[in-house]
Amino acid sequence: MTALHLVASRSGATPTSPQGARLGTPDPVQAFADASNALAMAAHYLRQPAANVPGATRKAVQALAALRRLDAMVQGGAV
Repeated sequence: MTALHLVASRSGATPTSPQGARLGTPDPVQAFADASNALAMAAHYLRQPAANVPGATRKAVQALAALRRLDAMVQGGAV
């Protein structure tokens, strides 16, 4: 079994998880970044010699969800 070693950051700030950041106030910049990253990963999966179509599909769905969250934030609705 591999031991898990946690190392404190030098800045003293506690690390936050992506899920934890979504529990507070919605951030449109984060939703845009999530969509961009998911689309970049989908394109990466498709550019591989053995294209990972299920992985690309999953990432495209994640990107669409992030864009829907962003649209809801811009429109002023609840996420």
